[in-house]
Amino acid sequence: LYGYVPIDTPALEYAEILLGKGGGETEKQVYRFTDAGGRDIALRFDLTVPLARFTAANLSRLTLPFKRYHIAKVWRGENTQRGRYREFMQCDCDTIGDDSDLSDFEILCMMRDALGAAGAGAVVIHINHRGLFNRFLDSIGEREKSVAILRTVDKLAKIGRDETLALLAAICGDKNAAEIVNFVTTEGGWDETLEKLTGVSGGGSPETERLHAIRRFMLDAGIADSFKLDPSITRGLDYYTGIVYETFLTEMPEIGSVCSGGRYGDLAGLYTKEKLSGAGASIGLDRLIAALAALGKLPARSTYAAAAIAALDAGQAGLYQKAAGELRGAGIACEVLGADAKKLTAFFINAEKRGLRYALFRTDEAAGADMGQWRFTLRNLAARNNTESLSLHDVIKYIQDERL
Repeated sequence: LYGYVPIDTPALEYAEILLGKGGGETEKQVYRFTDAGGRDIALRFDLTVPLARFTAANLSRLTLPFKRYHIAKVWRGENTQRGRYREFMQCDCDTIGDDSDLSDFEILCMMRDALGAAGAGAVVIHINHRGLFNRFLDSIGEREKSVAILRTVDKLAKIGRDETLALLAAICGDKNAAEIVNFVTTEGGWDETLEKLTGVSGGGSPETERLHAIRRFMLDAGIADSFKLDPSITRGLDYYTGIVYETFLTEMPEIGSVCSGGRYGDLAGLYTKEKLSGAGASIGLDRLIAALAALGKLPARSTYAAAAIAALDAGQAGLYQKAAGELRGAGIACEVLGADAKKLTAFFINAEKRGLRYALFRTDEAAGADMGQWRFTLRNLAARNNTESLSLHDVIKYIQDERL
């Protein structure tokens, strides 16, 4: 559904471009410096700017909606801790050129499915709508202070209710601070919370209608238990304009959000006058891996190959690699390991320790280069049994059939 598109993604950007897209706490974390040419530059802190540049430059050639994923390194001046680093990998997925609730829901489904496929177990995706929050700020006369208020509310989970209330009071007074904290407090389930938000934001609106639609989609798809309407989710980046979301692992919520994002109303405003709405999410790969490791959900293995071929004669390395190439061409990741014909048990033990499922060795070392004449013994390391006198074609079919 989402395709990878090669994008020119320099690690360095002009600082004005990065700071124009970020804001909030992220701005304080940007690595910024002057290079030898006197240019004010910085290391990218997310993958939004590369996407904005690519989209603006290729808009005439793109078919909208344009869907893509992008995995690359980013840099932030974080206080390092488990799952939070200064250099880390982000896995982004975005849909550009579609402002529909269908597009929003597709991204939410992608987040849930991707984390499930990664073995993260049960997750809860917390959702809010920035536009609805802005309507509420209009109703209490504090819209002009929205940036400061949003950045403060974004800290609620980290600093707690009392400190958040004190910071908000310094921005907009005690009365409005109390109303804001009340607004971001969840009331029961999704429907109860949405009813409350609708009331305090001035009644029904396009924003509440979108949240109603997304809720209906979740119920129809049978996945509503994976989502929570949470008005405290604001996302500190200034470019979000629609729904926003953060994802927490049910088994380890304390590690923080492992996948977050939202809808932005003007993705490429720094590069083109055309308004391009989009929605996207980003998985923090390092944080997710740290959580999976802590939960014991990362299998200990030193290779991601499925099979190994025993190289019983170093002088026939070319033939072994030729056989491995046949397996790889059939979609079976394979490696070649040196082995002693008299100590095949050690080869099997080594292959098993490496996390491989299959190990095979030739039983016809004199058959020459004609692969049609080769015969192998294949050991299923999980079942601990051997199948003998297989052609290379038979080996491939055996492994493929077992995977079905």
